[in-house]
Amino acid sequence: IWVALLLDKPKSTMDMLQLGDWTFNADNGYLEGLVRGFKAGILSEADYVNLEQCETLEDVKLHLQSTSYGSFLQNEPSPLNVSTVDDKLKELLVVEFEHMRNQAVQPLSQFLDFVTYSYMIDNIVLLISGTLHGRPASELIANCHPLGSFEQMESVCIATTPADLYNAVLIDTPLAPFFQECVSQQDLDEMNVELIRNTLYKAYLEAFYEFCQELGGRTAEVMGSLLQFEADRRAVIITINSFGTELSKDDRAKLYPRCGKLHPDGLARLARADEYESVRVASEAYGEYRPLFEGVGTNPGDKTLEDKFFEHEVALNKDAFLQQFQFGVFFAYIKLKEQEHRNIIWISECVAQRNRSKIKNYVPIF
Repeated sequence: IWVALLLDKPKSTMDMLQLGDWTFNADNGYLEGLVRGFKAGILSEADYVNLEQCETLEDVKLHLQSTSYGSFLQNEPSPLNVSTVDDKLKELLVVEFEHMRNQAVQPLSQFLDFVTYSYMIDNIVLLISGTLHGRPASELIANCHPLGSFEQMESVCIATTPADLYNAVLIDTPLAPFFQECVSQQDLDEMNVELIRNTLYKAYLEAFYEFCQELGGRTAEVMGSLLQFEADRRAVIITINSFGTELSKDDRAKLYPRCGKLHPDGLARLARADEYESVRVASEAYGEYRPLFEGVGTNPGDKTLEDKFFEHEVALNKDAFLQQFQFGVFFAYIKLKEQEHRNIIWISECVAQRNRSKIKNYVPIF
């Protein structure tokens, strides 16, 4: 009956609906509704005001109990410490994500796998660095982000030589395609850990962007904007961090993801940059990024470029929820929760250290 009613609607209304909209809810409607419900539980401005008034971590725990976080800290003994809060926040996010991932079907299931790959990259780099420096496997795995965990993590830690380590990553991790294409065994010998991280991220972002564009429709539109910004942010940060190092301009340019708005002309300008001012000029040629460099400073109370990037990222992720029938809301929700976790940990650290002068230096979401 509802199909007949929809078919009787005026043509203008019908034209507004894409073909995929008619079938999207059959496979993904429940999960889209679920993630939008999760998003409604993100802390409000009033919640942050209350958190700022906390005198101890027990006060933080008490206030969070009145939010969507509920009693997630109730079984933790006193006195609380910030690392415990951090671990429990990650565990809660993983529970939500795994529920969605277990319910998802293709292509959403593959999309959600892509979301976890960024955390896997950080975990792999941590395991590689720790293994090459002889740190115990139990310590390394405990420090890995649970959203980027995979069954074969232990096999990476068991490796004792660069060759064993390289083969373990190629054989036993989901990142093998990215690793094989862009990292050699020699890179592990030289222990270029940050180069490995940035090279893997480049391959990952370009593959994720291509996958979303192949999906088409609103997912391609929404995720295109989100991944383009992430690619451009990484290019800018890589450039700034390279100043004063031995990294050549040619090697630096090889690390730039080529799926952002800066590609190709903006990346060419960044590749030639020798100082921060050159980076600013290259980025400000793109109107969307001009405000990010305004008001940036290093004095107490000034916002850093990283702060401005986080604020812009939050705005983009909030905008992702303005459109329906697309996968971008899943990516955006994880990123918003990631920022919320940073905010909670920042406030918790200030409370624990009794440093209230900097307690407001977080990025509000709503």
